[in-house]
Amino acid sequence: FPDCVILQLPHISGILLLWSFFFCKWRQRCIPTNSNPGCGCAWQFQQKYGDVFTVYLGPRPVVIICGTEAIREALVDQAEVFSGRAKIAVVDPVVQGHGVVFANGERWKALRRFSLATMRDFGMGKRSVEERIQEEAQCLVEELRKSQGALQDPVFYFHSITANIICSIVFGKRFDYRDPQFLRLLELLFQSFVLITPSLLQLFELYSSFLKHFPGSHRQIYKNLQEVNVFIDRSVEKHRETLDPSAPRDFIDCYLLRMEKDKSDPRSQFDHRNLIMSALSLFFAGTETTSTTLRYGFLLMLKYPHIAERVLKEIDRVIGSDRPPALDDRAQMPYTDAVIHEIQRFADLLPIGVPHMVTKDTHFRGYILPKGTEVYPILSSALHDSRYFEKPDDFNPAHFLDANGAVKKNDAFMPFSIGKRICLGEGITRTELFLFFTTILQNFSVASPVAPEDIDLTPQESGVGNVPPKYQIRFLPRQRG
Repeated sequence: FPDCVILQLPHISGILLLWSFFFCKWRQRCIPTNSNPGCGCAWQFQQKYGDVFTVYLGPRPVVIICGTEAIREALVDQAEVFSGRAKIAVVDPVVQGHGVVFANGERWKALRRFSLATMRDFGMGKRSVEERIQEEAQCLVEELRKSQGALQDPVFYFHSITANIICSIVFGKRFDYRDPQFLRLLELLFQSFVLITPSLLQLFELYSSFLKHFPGSHRQIYKNLQEVNVFIDRSVEKHRETLDPSAPRDFIDCYLLRMEKDKSDPRSQFDHRNLIMSALSLFFAGTETTSTTLRYGFLLMLKYPHIAERVLKEIDRVIGSDRPPALDDRAQMPYTDAVIHEIQRFADLLPIGVPHMVTKDTHFRGYILPKGTEVYPILSSALHDSRYFEKPDDFNPAHFLDANGAVKKNDAFMPFSIGKRICLGEGITRTELFLFFTTILQNFSVASPVAPEDIDLTPQESGVGNVPPKYQIRFLPRQRG
C-alpha cells in the first residue's frame, strides 16, 4: 500500500477500534457529554473521523465504512469493485479461498450462480424448500409437546431445525434429533461459532502469521471444521455411488452432475474441493445465523410479552389452528413480519459484517483505494442508524410499520449485507424465520421463570457475531376455546 494513497484516509490503531466495537456495552453509544467523557468506543471514532477511515489490523491497513449511505454507496453503487472477499485468518487454513462464500473472481461468480440457481430450482419438481421447512416445523412441534411445559434451553431445538433444513438441501434428507452423527455435527458447528465469536480471538486476526504457531482456540476451530469436512466428504462419496442423472436429489447431486458436464473444461471451477467448501459454507452460515436469530427472537418475546400477544392475535386471525402457517400468510401479517424484521435488526448478529476487498484501484468518497484493499462494512452502524430508526437502541417493531400499519421498506435494514455479496441464503432464512416463528407461537405460548423487567438482553459474547445470553423457556401448549 503506497502511504501517500491509502493513508490519506484518517487512520487509527485497528486493535483499539475493533475491540471498542465489541467491548462497548451492547448498543450503548457512549456519546460524550459534559458529564460523560465517553469510553473511546467505535461510535465516537465514527463521529471524529467520519464514515470512512483507515485502521491497522496489526501490520495491515484496512478501510472501515460506517453508516447506511456510505455502505450502500460502496456495496451497491460500486458493487462490482467492492465484491472481493478478504481473508478471515481463523478459517482461511481450512477454506483457502475455496467455496462459494470465500472464493473470489471467476471462481466465486461461477459457484454463486450455480448455488443460487440450484437452491431456487431445488427439488426438480419435488418438495419445495417451503414444504421442507413446514415439515421440520411440525417435527419441532411434536418434540416440544414432549417437554410438557418443562423449562428448556432452546439452543438444541433451534440448532436442530435449522441444521436439518441445510441437511435436506445439501444431503437430501433430514436427521432424527437424537441421531448420533447429527448431534456430533451440531456440536462441531455450535462450538466453532462460539469459539470464533469472542473478541479476544480478534488478536489472531491481527497477528495470525505469528500466533498460528502457538496453542489457542484457532486450532480447535480448524480441527472442528476439518471434521465437518470429513462428514461432508463421506456423504459425497455415497452420492457418487447412488447418483441417478435423471433424478438429482439435492445440492450434492446437482454439483456432481455439473462436475461431470465440465470435466473436459480446464477452466471449470466445479471440482471436489469447491464442492466440500461450498457445502461447509452453507452449513456454517445457514445453521448458526438462523438458529441464533430464533434464540434472540424468543428471548425478546419473553422480555416483551405485550408484543408476543399481538403476534398471537394476528396468527389466530389469519391462520387459525386448523392448518400450518404458509409463506403466503406473511403478506397478511404485517405486524408479525415487522416483529421478525426488528428481531434481526436488534440482534445485530454480525456487527462488523464479513470483510470485503476491492477488486481494482478505485475512487471512493474522495479517497483512492488500491486494488486489494480490505474493507469492513460495519453493518451495525446501519442497523442502529438514528437517521433511519427513531429509537435505534430499543426493540420496536414500529420501525418497520407505516402509518397505516403496513410493512415499510427501510434502506438501513441490511442484516444479510447488501450488494453482490449479500447472503446466499437470504431467501431461505427469511422463509425459515417466518414459518418456524409462527408455527411455534401458533401451538405454544412461552413463559420464563424470570420477570420480563429482569431479563437481560446483553449478549453472552460479542465479536465477529453476537451470541445471545443463555436462558430457560417454557413452551406451554396453547389452550383454545
